[in-house]
Amino acid sequence: MFMMMMTDESMSHHGQHHQNYYNPNPPTNNMSGHHQNHPPQQQQIVPRPPINEDFQKQIQQDWANREYIEVISGSIKRIADFLNSFDLSCRYRLAQLNEKLTSLERKIEVLEAWISKGETLP
Repeated sequence: MFMMMMTDESMSHHGQHHQNYYNPNPPTNNMSGHHQNHPPQQQQIVPRPPINEDFQKQIQQDWANREYIEVISGSIKRIADFLNSFDLSCRYRLAQLNEKLTSLERKIEVLEAWISKGETLP
């Protein structure tokens, strides 16, 4: 990652942007109170590599896609959970209905047997 350091000179220019340059050796602040008789160091200004806007857009699109995929994945999981729950509920209800139908079929068979023999119902 590149850092941008602005010098006092660059800050004094109102309306001018120096975003394409950074200072790899920022000035140090001598807090000891001793004045040194050294000439001021000339600051080295190194061109900052331009940030490719297409690359930034790709990164932003990638994050948007990841968020979208996360939402879709969560929705698919909720749908699958619902379908599994619905399946279990339907199987249980169908089993109960099957037991009732089996019971009714047995009763009908008994009634048919009584009727075919000419017997009266109890």
